[in-house]
Amino acid sequence: MAWHPQDHVVESIMGVETIADPRGPMGFLSKLFGTKKDTETQAEEHAVIIHFLYGSTFLQHVYAMEDLLRIAIDDAGAGHYDSYEVAKDGSDGFFYMYGPDAETLYRAIEPVVTACSFMRGATVTLRFGSSKLRSPKRVIQLPS
Repeated sequence: MAWHPQDHVVESIMGVETIADPRGPMGFLSKLFGTKKDTETQAEEHAVIIHFLYGSTFLQHVYAMEDLLRIAIDDAGAGHYDSYEVAKDGSDGFFYMYGPDAETLYRAIEPVVTACSFMRGATVTLRFGSSKLRSPKRVIQLPS
């Protein structure tokens, strides 16, 4: 969908229209050279994805784990915690984390993950690069 200035008129002051460029105040230059956010995204292309069996629609333990993962990652400066997904029936779920180095990210969260009872038997996938490419992966099966 193309951006058209007439669709983004913010206000008209004394007959002069102010236009909001969705790319921000440096929209044209950002389009040419990329943005800081684009650079940060490229630097954080590694991922750690945890697939776990849960067995409940009571998600309080998932929320607590989410907080612990976020704290461990932030304290280590290893990247960022992104989100979780849990099946409607509560049978299983995923945690998603991203950073510049999947191994460093996993080392930061490993003590939290191995101490959690519902993480027993979980599958941890370390992806070394973008999901858009055929990036190398390492899969870790946690003990049951």
